[in-house]
Amino acid sequence: MNRRFIRKVMVISLLFAIAISLVACAGSLNNQNQAGNQSPRQPGSIEYPLKLKDQAGQIVTIKQEPKRIVSLIPSATEIAFALKLDDKVKAVTSNDDYPSQVKKLPKVGDMKINPEKVLEQAPDLVLASSLIGKDVLDQLKKRGLTVLVVDANNIRQVYQSIDLIGDATNHTRQADQLIASMEKRKLTLFRQLAAIPTAKRVKVWLEMGPELFSVGGDTLQNELIQVAGGNNVAAKEKGWPQISAEKVISWNPDVIVSSYGGEDKIIQRSGWNTVHAIQTKHVFVIDPNLISRPGPRIIDGMEKLAQLFYPDQVGTK
Repeated sequence: MNRRFIRKVMVISLLFAIAISLVACAGSLNNQNQAGNQSPRQPGSIEYPLKLKDQAGQIVTIKQEPKRIVSLIPSATEIAFALKLDDKVKAVTSNDDYPSQVKKLPKVGDMKINPEKVLEQAPDLVLASSLIGKDVLDQLKKRGLTVLVVDANNIRQVYQSIDLIGDATNHTRQADQLIASMEKRKLTLFRQLAAIPTAKRVKVWLEMGPELFSVGGDTLQNELIQVAGGNNVAAKEKGWPQISAEKVISWNPDVIVSSYGGEDKIIQRSGWNTVHAIQTKHVFVIDPNLISRPGPRIIDGMEKLAQLFYPDQVGTK
């Protein structure tokens, strides 16, 4: 499955990249969505029982096409709804807020999952993340539930998550179409920003909390900044580091993006008046869910970042 997925994404990317125009490219999307397969994948093409390797490296057996899905992480919920699985998602967590329909669904916990509430829903597929914790995942599996872990730390892994859920639920065509649509939008940004030399790309400080937490070079957020045409000033760091104010000032970012609000307080910080982003009033706020949830809306986040970095090159929708 992994080789098929990689081949599919590579061919989709190549086909879009060499297209004369995106308009012409759009006309051939139906064929490109099936890249990497000998014949187009159609609904009903998945045969059960189905064995898949999830993103925790575990082999998961899907006994039959799922009819009752419980999602334990918002990114998986967003993928499921993007794949038109609305009628099959029966419960989520209290952290889920998108799309709006999920607010009416039963809740099985928040950051801490209640296994008993999951069992009450009698799911035939549980979408989970390793962030939930091994103990909870083991409890669910020991109770006989089918658990599919989807963890993504970069754009390609987000595509893999979509592909996995599409295969598990027999929504392969929808998964192919969603991946192709996301890749098309990503490559549109590449085209819009191609003329900007590397040396002239904006230096970006992405602030994930008032205690000056940011994102290192090994994170999904760093990749989104890069695709949006920015240079993450904290790219040499790892994970989600806490940076001193002195170091941020020395980096002298051109743009400051906050994922939690507080732009007025950022502008008024003592000693930050020498920072270029403060002087030019390039301090912005972004919806954290657009850049923190590894699901379909990362493309929205990427486009929003590009609009903040280069408003003249990238128009708003």
